Formats: sequence, structure tokens, C-alpha cells
Amino acid sequence: MEWTDEGIVLGVRRHGESSAIVELLTRAHGRHLGLVRGGASSRLRPLLQPGNSVSAVWRARLDEHLGTYAIEGLKLRAATLLGSSHGVYGVTHLASIARLLPERDPHEEIFALLEHSLDDFDDIGSAAVHLIHFELAMLAELGFGLALENCAVTGETTDLIYVSPKSGGAVSRGAGEPWRDRLLRLPPFLRHGETASELTEQDLQDGFRLTGLFLLRHVLEPRGQGHSDARAGFINALMRQQARAVISGP
Repeated sequence: MEWTDEGIVLGVRRHGESSAIVELLTRAHGRHLGLVRGGASSRLRPLLQPGNSVSAVWRARLDEHLGTYAIEGLKLRAATLLGSSHGVYGVTHLASIARLLPERDPHEEIFALLEHSLDDFDDIGSAAVHLIHFELAMLAELGFGLALENCAVTGETTDLIYVSPKSGGAVSRGAGEPWRDRLLRLPPFLRHGETASELTEQDLQDGFRLTGLFLLRHVLEPRGQGHSDARAGFINALMRQQARAVISGP
């Protein structure tokens, strides 16, 4: 058995004295593990960092075997990503969410979204938006997508500013106003066909609250899991950054 594919490093664990077991999210073969001989060496260690894009050749005698990887670097983002607290937390959390995908099952749209997110992770505000969009995409990929394009009550497609915490459907301003205290807020950057002119701290908090509720209820709690510490660390880093921006002023 042999194939060649592009992959994004999700994680690495040492195996024996010099090898490593590497977990990749590959474009055409999904989340896939393999043994890298010499993976603990000074030559390969920089390549096998979370967030890096690599070219991987996987070989095994049988398809169900762990197999081995021969890996070459394509885009080595890790040094930049791991140079900031939001980058460390963000990459760790993205990897933990990607691990919710079944092993060896291709998810090309998720791969493309993860790649795009990592390429635009320098600014913490942009990173937060990408992370929220990735969580929404993972909910949809796992069968729990939110219906945010029209009002769950009236069918309207405009002025959608709430989300029902029960159904995951958007609710228009007029239909939701009597129950506004019971509804989640739909931030402008998640509204279909609408572009937010300026991101606010409240918008980002609302986005994380929205995706966090449904991930916990539908995906994590049924597996006996909770949100990762890295997710909380990223949100805390985001809030600290926002607070510093307010104090420093224009």
C-alpha cells in the first residue's frame, strides 16, 4: 500500500529512541497517522511541528497497518505560529477539533479551511474569526450544522440577529425580540451575505459562545469530553489583547 498526499501536522509523539508517530490531516486521505523513522532527529523535528504543511508518502504492507511516512516540508508555519500565545493556543485548539473527525475519512473542505485559517493567523482578530468559522464548519461536517441563512420562525432572510439555543436556527429581529433574553446573539460576521465593518470584542465573544454551546452539547459531551484548555487560553489571550487596545486608545 502506498500513497502521496499533502498534510497538515496535528500532533507528534515520540516512539522509541529516535522515531515519532505523526498525526496529519491530509487532503485526500483524512486524519491519518504514520511512523516517521528518525522523527526525533534535529533534521526532522522542525518539520514535524503542529501547523506545518508537508508532503507525505505513506507506505504499509496492509491498509489497516500504522505504516510509515516519508515527509518533506512544504510550508513551515510553526515558528511564526508558536511565537505568540494566541498562535500556540489557536493551533493546539484547531488540532483538537480536527481530531473529532473519524480517522482515514477524507474531508477535503475541512482540510482547505484549516489550511486557509493557518495562513491568516498572524492577527489575533483574524485568527479568532477563522477559529469560529472552523468550529461552525466542523459542526456541519459532523452532522450538527446550524441553519443561519433564514429565520426559523418566519423564513425571512434579512435582519437575522439571533440564534435559537434549542434548534440552532437563526431568528430575525422582529420574531426574536419578545424572547431576546433567551436567544443567542448572531454576530454580524456570521450573518449570511453581510460583512462586518468593524469587529468588536462583543462580536467575538458572541461567536465563541454560539459555537461553544453547540459543540459542547452535540459533539463533546456525548464523547465524555469538554472544551480544550487551549480554547479557553485562546479566548483569554484575545480578551487581554482587546483590553490592551482599549487602554492604549487610538
